[in-house]
Amino acid sequence: MSFTLIEQATPRLHRSELAVPGSAPGMFEKAAQSKADQIFLDLEDAVAPDDKEQARKNIIQGLNDIDWGKKVMTLRINGLDTQYCYRDVVDVLENCPRLDVVLIPKVGVPADVYAIDMMITQIEQYKKRTKRIGIEILIETALGMANVEAIAQSSKRLEAMSFGVADYAASTRARTTVIGGVNPDYGVLTDKDEKGNRDYYWMDQWHAAQTRMMVACRAYGLRPIDGPFGDFNDPEGYKAAAKRAAVLGYEGKWAIHPSQIELANEVFTPSEAEVNKARRILDAMAQAAKEGKGAVSLDGRLIDIASIRMAEALIEKANAIGA
Repeated sequence: MSFTLIEQATPRLHRSELAVPGSAPGMFEKAAQSKADQIFLDLEDAVAPDDKEQARKNIIQGLNDIDWGKKVMTLRINGLDTQYCYRDVVDVLENCPRLDVVLIPKVGVPADVYAIDMMITQIEQYKKRTKRIGIEILIETALGMANVEAIAQSSKRLEAMSFGVADYAASTRARTTVIGGVNPDYGVLTDKDEKGNRDYYWMDQWHAAQTRMMVACRAYGLRPIDGPFGDFNDPEGYKAAAKRAAVLGYEGKWAIHPSQIELANEVFTPSEAEVNKARRILDAMAQAAKEGKGAVSLDGRLIDIASIRMAEALIEKANAIGA
């Protein structure tokens, strides 16, 4: 390991993050009873300008009156470039001790996070809050992606980054067919075979951006979360996108419809076989340590200290889900 040790963000179960518009309080109770690990009550894109003030009041009442259980409760505020942002932070945080996290949209530079951190800190001091508020951010612009490594180091409150594919596509002028989906024009053509035939393979146009954000998160102790998949009538497409993110190292994915919650939980929950193998790795390495070995073979494959770290991370997540 490097001599530079990075403190890990506050651990929270984050397989599924359900989006709920603040302007639709009728959805709050259903969301509270869902199996989502986290919920963000939205004041930004899902709320029309004329409804912003009432949505803020709805969220304050909902956070205070509804039993949200053990769910991580998050507030998505409006952007720093709007007239709504400061009231979102002040009104909700001063009146809602149940709130856990503030989600900042369209973060472009570290100073965006600094500004909200400053406001949160002052409110915590004024209200004498004992529960520390965390910050999650959305990387959804070209500017944000260009500065993602610096943003990842911008605040001790920062816990997670979500990849906002829709606004990112707009910001980069990408051609896309659906939110979070793939494009048939983004692919590769093989060379001709002996008969002159060629195959065409679709590729994932978001892979490079997702990978860069994931590396920034993992380098600086944050949770990388995949954003929305717009077609909630395509569960297989959602699962495919979630699996691609999970393979990269993502911790979870947004659900913009209740039907997507179970899909996210399924994909980002370690299987029983994976957990059992992780426990066997730890047992094998413990035995190797007793014998003075730094590595050992298990099922015909080499395992070493790195294997221990991966196994421990997987078991820790499985334990959190079980709890």
